[in-house]
Amino acid sequence: MTPRRSDLVVLGSYSAVSLALGYLSLESSLTTPAWALVALFVAGIATILVSRRHPLVAFIAVVVLLPLSFAGGSGAEAVLTVAMLHRCGVDLRPRQAWTAFATTAVSGTLAALVLAIRVRLGPPLLGLAPRVDLDAWPLDWLGIATVVVAVSLMSTLVGLNVGHRRRELRALVERAEQMRRERDQEAHIAAVLERERIAREMHDVIAHSLAVMVAVADGAQASTAARPEESRRAIGRVAETGRRTLVEMRRLLTTVRGEGDSVDRRPMQATMERIPSLVEESRIAGLPVRFEQTGGIDADAVVGLTVYRIVQEALTNVLRHARDVQDVLVRIRIADDELSILVEDTSAPALPIVDPGRGLVGIRERAAFYDGHVEAGLRPGGGWRVFVRLQTEKR
Repeated sequence: MTPRRSDLVVLGSYSAVSLALGYLSLESSLTTPAWALVALFVAGIATILVSRRHPLVAFIAVVVLLPLSFAGGSGAEAVLTVAMLHRCGVDLRPRQAWTAFATTAVSGTLAALVLAIRVRLGPPLLGLAPRVDLDAWPLDWLGIATVVVAVSLMSTLVGLNVGHRRRELRALVERAEQMRRERDQEAHIAAVLERERIAREMHDVIAHSLAVMVAVADGAQASTAARPEESRRAIGRVAETGRRTLVEMRRLLTTVRGEGDSVDRRPMQATMERIPSLVEESRIAGLPVRFEQTGGIDADAVVGLTVYRIVQEALTNVLRHARDVQDVLVRIRIADDELSILVEDTSAPALPIVDPGRGLVGIRERAAFYDGHVEAGLRPGGGWRVFVRLQTEKR
């Protein structure tokens, strides 16, 4: 495992302090055996090397080395204590860092007491010749303990501050990354929903218009020889329907491109007011449609587009799939908080539908936006029934 830069800094600092204090200890009045300095230095180096992989073992070693260093070494191992407390503040939770500080404070107080005894008693403790002038060096162990605890406290506080800032920065980076992922996901979902909306609109516009055009064109072809004037009028209706479809397609594509102000879309905007025109188109195409409406809504209500598209799709399905249609009923009932749509036809039993298409899927998707309910299926005796209930109460 490659050492971190902080490990190299601690290693270099500890080596330099050990050499300096070791030299001074050998030359001072407190005789320090060279083997003790070497042993403590090797133990300190080993502690630094294992601190990254085994931080708990390294901390315990530092706590043990501190009183030993004050008892028979140069005291350079205090550098390891400062470094270890700083690392605890950076890497651990605040409660764990303060526990490490308390443990180190106890170890430092013990080390200060050992140093005071070493200075005052000299020979009994070390078995060496007295080389200390006690009158000239009145060392108080409480003062040393205070210094050790104060330095430990500062190291812990600095580590906690650095750790807090790093954790805060890490949290900000993670939050930014999470927001980026959420933004990308929302953009993807929005794109999918937009594609679904465009596909639904294009299906409704094109399918209905083509169904009307095919039905009118078939009627015109059938009446060409016997009623040429009526055939010409039918061909004109086909052309008119085609032009209207092109205008709606242009409006839809303009909306997709974000060029909403470049085309006047108001005349072709699908609303509740255009449902009678839609019913009339179906009559021209050959469907005997009856239209009933109870109640009313604002002309600019957004739900008007949904109602229009549902009726349009239901009538398109009748044009495409029904045979021998005898009657088609379109009934819209509007209440304060509910709107119901019924489109049913009386016709011969329908042929099996090989490809159901997207018509009913689009109706259900539009109804779901208003917490709606959709029923679609065969009527007893022949024909098809589509019933939709929308919740229109203000939310």
